[in-house]
Amino acid sequence: MNTSKTQLFLVDDDAVFLKALEIDFLQHSDYEIRTFSSGENCLSNIADEPQIIILDYNLDGINKEAMNGLETLDKIKQFNKNIQVIMLSSQDSIDVAVSCMHHLAYDYVVKSETAFFRIQKNITNILAQQKMEKQVSWYMDRM
Repeated sequence: MNTSKTQLFLVDDDAVFLKALEIDFLQHSDYEIRTFSSGENCLSNIADEPQIIILDYNLDGINKEAMNGLETLDKIKQFNKNIQVIMLSSQDSIDVAVSCMHHLAYDYVVKSETAFFRIQKNITNILAQQKMEKQVSWYMDRM
């Protein structure tokens, strides 16, 4: 999709949490938001190339056979390594966080009352980094 707004995918099988997160983003930011209840649904729309994906670690609440968050993350990175993925989970486990980082997640955020603000800070950092990379590339092309 060609749009001036940052395209953000939200992926979580918890419908209540997903809707709450979507509402938070719609109230506090200016993004194009798309929501998905499974990794499979997200991946079927990945050709739209979102800049950022907020992805739940456990995606088997609805369907026990569903692809989990790490599998989805790996497939996103195979499609385009530049799509930044922030992993979300109710698990406050260093092992889970480290595993997500080894799979090239940008960050790992525990679902809590401050999760939205931490995600928002990550998005701000990602967008600033992408802007700086574009500027450096522009300058390097002219040298």
